[in-house]
Amino acid sequence: MRLLIDTNVFLEIILEQENAGQAKDLLQRTREHELFITDYSLHSIGLLLFRRKRHDVFKSFLRDLAIRAGMTVISISLDRMEAVIDVAQKFRLDFDDAYQYVAAEEQGLILVSFDADFDRTTRGRKTPAAILNR
Repeated sequence: MRLLIDTNVFLEIILEQENAGQAKDLLQRTREHELFITDYSLHSIGLLLFRRKRHDVFKSFLRDLAIRAGMTVISISLDRMEAVIDVAQKFRLDFDDAYQYVAAEEQGLILVSFDADFDRTTRGRKTPAAILNR
């Protein structure tokens, strides 16, 4: 499967939160799935870790993404940013969620997230557990 991994899946692991185990399990299945991250997620995680003076954790995160997971970074072009606004208004999403949604839609990806806000959308979302239990 081709999966867009939402920011919160990575943060579960980085911040050692409740669902870190299933998030790790999913990200280790690189032979079974093609994994994607948006530039927005990548920068958001960098911003959070820099604010916490955790530069070393961000460096490890980058290495894990590039080397171990072979993840592809995708972005939304400037001429498609209006679609982010339209999706945000249509489904009552914040900017970050609308960005993820449009990126998944444009690339034909399954959105993997712990965020239930995506359940209001046409495409919906899958949790890591749902992908793992297929």
